[in-house]
Amino acid sequence: MTAARWYVLIEEDTRMTKHADGVEFRLHRWTLVATHPVDGTEEDARAVAEEAALKHLPDLLARHARPGDVPARQAYRTSDGSWLVRLSQQHRECHLRVTTARLVHVVEGTDAPPKTFRQKLRTALDGPDPAPAPWAPGA
Repeated sequence: MTAARWYVLIEEDTRMTKHADGVEFRLHRWTLVATHPVDGTEEDARAVAEEAALKHLPDLLARHARPGDVPARQAYRTSDGSWLVRLSQQHRECHLRVTTARLVHVVEGTDAPPKTFRQKLRTALDGPDPAPAPWAPGA
């Protein structure tokens, strides 16, 4: 457990184009692109989130922008206090979400040690170990 700290989280609609059997697929996915720690209270975090919503420029637009370009921006504050921002410039358009959140729990991941030759052989003969049980309430 860690002491609660406020953060501003920025998610962007990232795009990826894939080709399969002569067909082009444009895949969209929300990606967490930035986590900014905020020293202060929830109100301080909200102020930083508002500034991010009004000024953050997603990579999709930034990599094609020329000096002096300013994209069109529509920033919506939702009822839960987060921001949904729509940006467009020339023929490109994207959107992002800015949220305030408290970090309340951190666990560092660990990797299991590598299997020995004997364990690998046993797995090959007996089959893989059973998968861990999925999370269930109260378990």
